[in-house]
Amino acid sequence: MIRKFFEKLTGEQYVPEPEDSAIAAAVLMTEIIRADHDVDDTEKDAMRAALKSLIPERDVETLLSEAFDTVDVSNDLQRFTSAIHDQWEVEQKMELLVSLWRIAYADNDLDKYEEHMIRRIADLLYISHSDFIKAKITARDH
Repeated sequence: MIRKFFEKLTGEQYVPEPEDSAIAAAVLMTEIIRADHDVDDTEKDAMRAALKSLIPERDVETLLSEAFDTVDVSNDLQRFTSAIHDQWEVEQKMELLVSLWRIAYADNDLDKYEEHMIRRIADLLYISHSDFIKAKITARDH
């Protein structure tokens, strides 16, 4: 993989720039899965379903793998939300937000850290508080 080449070349872990909004969305989903410090298979399955729905043209397992690799070496949500904010329409951002809530609810235990992370992501995507609540209710009720 190209990432491995750069890591060997520089001796540092390579973190790709998220020009690719699909990777950026997958990283944000991964942040929700990891927020409660318990990576659960039901949350991963919810992430797979969300990726298939939001980004059907991409291989879900590749996105999942790249997202987990990237989130391990990244500490900045802004770069990922910026890629999405710049490239996605409001409706797509709302679908992403609903997906983040569905991932958080997947294990039937909404953790305060998951909710806080979703709030931060919504703020960085310039999603209003009322839309934040609508997305939460939509995800919870379906």
